[in-house]
Amino acid sequence: MHMTMKTQKKLSYALLVLPALVVYLAVVAFPTIFSVILSLTNYNGGLIFGNPDIEVVGFTSYRWMFTEPTRSFYTSLRNNLLIVGVSVFGQIPLGFILAYILNQKLIKRGRGFFQSMIFLPYVISPIIIGVLFNAMIINPRSLYWEVARFFNPDIQFTLHSNPMLPVLFVILWMFTGFYMIIFLAHMQRIDPAILEAARIDGANEPRVLRHIVLPAMTSEIVTCAILAISGSLKTFDLIYAMTNGGPAGQTRVLSLFMYLSAFSGAPNYPLANAISTVMVIISIILIVVVRWAAKLFDRHGGYGK
Repeated sequence: MHMTMKTQKKLSYALLVLPALVVYLAVVAFPTIFSVILSLTNYNGGLIFGNPDIEVVGFTSYRWMFTEPTRSFYTSLRNNLLIVGVSVFGQIPLGFILAYILNQKLIKRGRGFFQSMIFLPYVISPIIIGVLFNAMIINPRSLYWEVARFFNPDIQFTLHSNPMLPVLFVILWMFTGFYMIIFLAHMQRIDPAILEAARIDGANEPRVLRHIVLPAMTSEIVTCAILAISGSLKTFDLIYAMTNGGPAGQTRVLSLFMYLSAFSGAPNYPLANAISTVMVIISIILIVVVRWAAKLFDRHGGYGK
């Protein structure tokens, strides 16, 4: 029996997609579903399958997470949302501006050096950066505080007043170059003749940016926002090396809270999986909001209206 051309195409597409689908189900989908299931049990280690002591206890871990007296979850969530805010409203606009400056050759000399220095923090290990900034700023005996004490011996270690500020600064510094490179690569694809024609017609630089460059970059901005949100919710290594969630848990984020719940002291695996599930839900909600805002923006004409 001979297959039709249409059937052969469908079979070819299925065979091409199958390896990626199997990897996705094994590495992403199954662990996610299994994590949700574990969060509803009383599992405390050891064998999972065939363990008679494992019972389904419902949303006990979720209730404890939302009502526990130290409010660690809410502190972690607040810190994650601060990182999301710095990423979406700090890294992306700053990366866009830097890319525009480089693309329009507003810097006449040293463009390559300027670009490399901005992108360099992104290629350095977050662990190394965390350790460096801990030694330079966070630690009470760090270089910053030693220099400050030299000029003012009575100065006090004041990180407790706003402990997330150094972390947010480092995150802004680290990842801005990544978005700058993405925007710069796509800006270079815009036809220079269009930009030149707009300038000949009397458009100044802000109007060129608003009516030509920004509309052409809408999809890239949305993509970068999604990357920033997903990356912000997974922030772990930098904060672990830089502050380890201190002082007194004030710089703890959801991923670190999940890690400490599972591997610090008496392990609480259901709680760790509950935190993981909430992180996934928050990420999905934020990404849906970003895509909805992008569609609403396009429907109303974008920057070109």
